[in-house]
Amino acid sequence: MILLVDAGNTRIKWRVISPGEPLRAVDEGALAHEAIGELAAICRRHAGLGRVFGCNVAGIGVANAIAAACGPLAVDWLHPGASCCGVRNLYEQPAQLGADRWAALIGARQTHAHACLVVTAGTATTVDLLSAAGDFLGGLILPGVDLMQQSLARGTAQLPLADGHFALQPRRTIDAIRSGCLQAQAGAVERMFCQIADAPGATCLLGGGAAASFADLLGIPLRRIDNLVLLGLGAIAGAAALTRH
Repeated sequence: MILLVDAGNTRIKWRVISPGEPLRAVDEGALAHEAIGELAAICRRHAGLGRVFGCNVAGIGVANAIAAACGPLAVDWLHPGASCCGVRNLYEQPAQLGADRWAALIGARQTHAHACLVVTAGTATTVDLLSAAGDFLGGLILPGVDLMQQSLARGTAQLPLADGHFALQPRRTIDAIRSGCLQAQAGAVERMFCQIADAPGATCLLGGGAAASFADLLGIPLRRIDNLVLLGLGAIAGAAALTRH
């Protein structure tokens, strides 16, 4: 079995899979960064684990902590390439694409056979175009909802960091801040979707911890799906296992 790890800026999501069924979770969960050590218990719970495979956007310290928690198991990190599992990477320099975005695109390809917009809303929001042929056409990175609000509080003298509510016509400053950040997310997603809107079966695949905050604002075909990164990692691990055999 393989332990898949998606090390994000806020949480560590994990999944145990069998190479024979790479898209089915034997066990899964999520941990805060300060709880990375709990991976050791997860490894002990699944005695058949042979290795750890993941992607990491949280830095070398988190990578080292994961390796320490997993003990003797080898930890391999995903490095984006030119193509994998039916997805072709059209980035000008394919290796510079974020490993989490690459894994999410591959995960999307496993779940949707048509053109799609792959959106992960977390600390940052990524908005990536995937054609029906499996070509990654390009995408956006923007601050996530909370990060947008925090930047206004840090960078201005009179705008507070407060919990506002969404309104179409906000009449309180805190609601104006919250609504502006949510509308910015939805607007970026909808503008990108326009590029594939006429493609048969085109839809937006939306996941991430902040997805629920603006999902209802989107006026495009939408499918909520979490853990695309882990799905992609599973597909890659399964393909590698087939190649070795």
